[in-house]
Amino acid sequence: MAKSRKNTGQRYMPGLFDSLDDFNESTESDFNIIPEKKIRQAVNEIRRERSAIDELPPMEIDNRVFFMSFGSGSSGNCSYIGDRESGFLIDAGVEVNRVADALRANGISMEKVKGICLTHDHGDHIRDVYSLLRRYRHMHVYCTPKAFNGILRRHNVSRRIKDYHVPVYKEFAFKIGNFEITPFEVMHDGADNAGFYITGGDCRFAIATDLGCISERVDHYMRLANHIVIEANYDLGMLREGRYPEYLKARIEASNGHLDNKVTAKFISEIYTPELRHVFLCHLSHDNNTPEKAIGAVSSALSAIGVDRIGDGTLNLSSTDCSDSPQIHLVALPRFDASPLYAL
Repeated sequence: MAKSRKNTGQRYMPGLFDSLDDFNESTESDFNIIPEKKIRQAVNEIRRERSAIDELPPMEIDNRVFFMSFGSGSSGNCSYIGDRESGFLIDAGVEVNRVADALRANGISMEKVKGICLTHDHGDHIRDVYSLLRRYRHMHVYCTPKAFNGILRRHNVSRRIKDYHVPVYKEFAFKIGNFEITPFEVMHDGADNAGFYITGGDCRFAIATDLGCISERVDHYMRLANHIVIEANYDLGMLREGRYPEYLKARIEASNGHLDNKVTAKFISEIYTPELRHVFLCHLSHDNNTPEKAIGAVSSALSAIGVDRIGDGTLNLSSTDCSDSPQIHLVALPRFDASPLYAL
């Protein structure tokens, strides 16, 4: 039996096909006419509240940009760059929970991560891309069409990834959140490898991972940046004396392979200016390099041109003596672990 409208305990509203004549005073017994005087009082109260809000001092806007790596090397590559409002990942070769947990520990929700920019199609850079997209469906994946076709051709990945792909093109800028990103040519033996030049606020950031030589476009964008991520893959002596087969050693040393510490160090010393604030060394080989060797090579090259105050990425906020502050911060990104969240 249908319930009586009077006994539902709820205010009944007309349906699309109900006649308004059916709604008499008895069914709308909770309806009251508000006196005009009370309406004016309520409006004036709202106006006073709004006026009080308008008189408050403006909030201080935190426009800093943050960078974090979740793993760097042939075991998996993934990093984050963003501000307080939005950000994105660069590559997706690290397990989803590690990425989400590391960001959450620093107060960043995955809802603020708007996309994934892929540098190329090698497995250590794309292994977890579809898992990320499937779990966080608001994100898109950005890479060149050639790189995307390489992913589909070389890897067992769901074809549904096409629904998330946004094609981008080298030397043509695109936007994610508050950031403008320009892909550029990088020499490596993947499909259509790219680096990224990223601007947001006062930050100019360039990343080139997996490259065998310093090409003209790498040189160009690294010189524009005040924060860079660049590969320092191997120590030449360790590589040549190591256990790798000769064909693999030759591939690594090739102009479309990976970068030697000394090549990276020489390049950084050549492009150094006081505006260069952070250098993050990425993709260090587990077998043919150590963080100490990579940092030592770059530190020696910088010292040779008079840069002797080199920090490790942490800031001594208690120091008021500018002469003690680092001229540049130099960091070797961890291979398996998440780095700290760096404020750029």
